[in-house]
Amino acid sequence: MRVTQNMTSARLVQNLNANMRKMAIQQDQTSTGRKINKPSDDPVGMTYGLRYRSDLTANTQYQDNVASSLSWLDFYDTQLDQATQVLQRVNDLAVQGGTGTNTPDSLESINKEIAQLKNQMTDIGNSSFNGKYVFSGQMFEQPPFPAGTDPKTVSPDAGGVTYEIGEGITMDVNLTGNQVFGDADPAGTTDNVFSTFDRLSAALQAGDYAGVSAEITNIKSRMNKIISARSENGAKTNRAELMQNRMETMSDGLTALQSKTEDADIDQLFIDSTVTQNVYQASLSVGAKIITPSLVNFLN
Repeated sequence: MRVTQNMTSARLVQNLNANMRKMAIQQDQTSTGRKINKPSDDPVGMTYGLRYRSDLTANTQYQDNVASSLSWLDFYDTQLDQATQVLQRVNDLAVQGGTGTNTPDSLESINKEIAQLKNQMTDIGNSSFNGKYVFSGQMFEQPPFPAGTDPKTVSPDAGGVTYEIGEGITMDVNLTGNQVFGDADPAGTTDNVFSTFDRLSAALQAGDYAGVSAEITNIKSRMNKIISARSENGAKTNRAELMQNRMETMSDGLTALQSKTEDADIDQLFIDSTVTQNVYQASLSVGAKIITPSLVNFLN
């Protein structure tokens, strides 16, 4: 087959365009730092990249959920610690008040402190975190023990506050008012913490030393239940921290996979880009020598 000048010129232009396209792709990769800038660059890689991005977004949300749950759990631990301290003081006062050598004035002084400790326990029950009452279950916009009500007659909502801390993994992070302070007790006869305060106060007012001493068992019973609730809260905290570490590890792994799939090897890219530019310049130089001669040159 005879090779004509037009064929040579067309092939030259075709090769030059191919080199220019290759340089354009390398320039895009260099400027973006990514080897996949559009689906046609690597359809399969683009699919994996989108999947990694989706997993990273979900992982970030799970990490936010875990962080929020840990904040709740840490706040609960603080409140339960304060409630325990209140009951320890109440226990000390009950032991002191149950001694038959106390004068009426001493019993009155103890009773006044008991009244203040009851108010303190009510304040703990109405604790709020980020504008949410933590012992109100799912009704966290309402205080569990509203002002003007007898707290021992109130039954706070028992609904759970749930966080999704992983794919298909949920955890209730709240403690209900009944768990910590006892079930509602209108009759004032059970170990509801506020019932205990009222019975203790009544015994102190009446000078009933035996009645005061009898409440020590109820105080310790409620204290043990609060300590048990605190242990449960601590177990949830440990689990949330483990999930936090797991999510951070997964995030690092997914980020590495995404980078391997999408990010360009800059060092190698600079080398390849330099080679491509040299090839293009060589093509221009050789092409100019091929197409320079014309019919006029031959006639001369």
